[in-house]
Amino acid sequence: MNITVLTYGSRGDVQPFLPLSIGLMTRGHKVKLAAPRRFENLIEEHDIPFVPLAGDPEDLSRRLNDVGFNPFKQMREMMRHAVEIGADVAHQTKDACRDADLIVHTFAHVVGAHTIAREMNIPDVHVQTFPMFTPTGDYPNVTMPDLRFRALNYFSHFVSSRISKWTAVIGYEQVRRRAGLPKRKLYFPFDKDPLRLPTLILCAWSPSVLPPSKEWKSNVHVTGYFSFDSETSYQPPPALRDFLNSGAPPVCVSFGSMVNREAERINDVVREALKQSKSRGIVLSGWGGKNYGSSKYLLYLDSAPHDWLFPRCRMAIYHGGAGTTSAGLRAGIPNIVIPFTADQPFWGRRVHAIGAGPKPILVKNLTVEKLRRAILEAENPAAGERARATSRMIRSENGVMQAVELVESHARNWH
Repeated sequence: MNITVLTYGSRGDVQPFLPLSIGLMTRGHKVKLAAPRRFENLIEEHDIPFVPLAGDPEDLSRRLNDVGFNPFKQMREMMRHAVEIGADVAHQTKDACRDADLIVHTFAHVVGAHTIAREMNIPDVHVQTFPMFTPTGDYPNVTMPDLRFRALNYFSHFVSSRISKWTAVIGYEQVRRRAGLPKRKLYFPFDKDPLRLPTLILCAWSPSVLPPSKEWKSNVHVTGYFSFDSETSYQPPPALRDFLNSGAPPVCVSFGSMVNREAERINDVVREALKQSKSRGIVLSGWGGKNYGSSKYLLYLDSAPHDWLFPRCRMAIYHGGAGTTSAGLRAGIPNIVIPFTADQPFWGRRVHAIGAGPKPILVKNLTVEKLRRAILEAENPAAGERARATSRMIRSENGVMQAVELVESHARNWH
């Protein structure tokens, strides 16, 4: 099959689709991966055909961080960002799908990609790295706290789904008028349609972290994380290699693609908490960070592959994005989650629920004392054992192969 994979967002939104694309390619399928242009080198170094998409996800990260944990403001900023780049992305995704036999899409493309699939009369597959269009009373929508009653939790998913649909419809109408695009009927893949096979939904996380709900229908599957077996190709820079070899395993701090206006305050808190807990540290400063000056006990780097670095550390402190959470849990070390926005509080709560780390600390509430206590709690042997047990379960799964087999089965059933 010719398969087009459409994703958008930070590295955590793109990284899982590298092993998935390679898994599909090893089965003889031709794959094109469309993602923001800034990930061109990352994708092409894995020999995956790449289609660049307009826009800079760093801008979206900054917007989401500025509005914090308000789900309505988050949706507003996502729509504003989408409207600004919408005309270019609409043309690029349509070109990317021109010869496709099947389309794989994520949250950002859910309406546009499904509409293209309907227009071409081909099947589509939706991949979620966080539960979004799979209603359940087990827990609420990822942007909301636990509402305590199953009916309210379920209702939060329904409301979120409707908001996502109508935001996409309204956003496209704005793009259409601005760019002079033709009128177009848009389709939402999770509306009932007796004339079309339901869109396959693949939940790309481990069932040991978030089990499947008994309320889900047969088209929803929890596959396990989409991961490489190891990052064997990565060659660490001399500074990183020397730091790792010069003492006890460090604490790794990674806020990845989070661009926060309080970056200096956050850095001061992290440095002091590491100092008070007598911990060596590696800080991956990412898009929004600065190099505040390395020392004998603290190393700043722009980035390093989490799958390579985390297992060489004794603990990970991060924002709780789906991709970083999967790497932290896979590494088998205690995790401390400092959520900034979006789905991150949800994953922070899951890390604590399975015993692999302390309760998450919202970034707006982060203090030296709270982080110091979290580090001490994460050093508890019980947290380490739970982290190692979770890692063993995650590593025993083959999320990519299960996903590939489900995609192929969905395509066969389509015909």
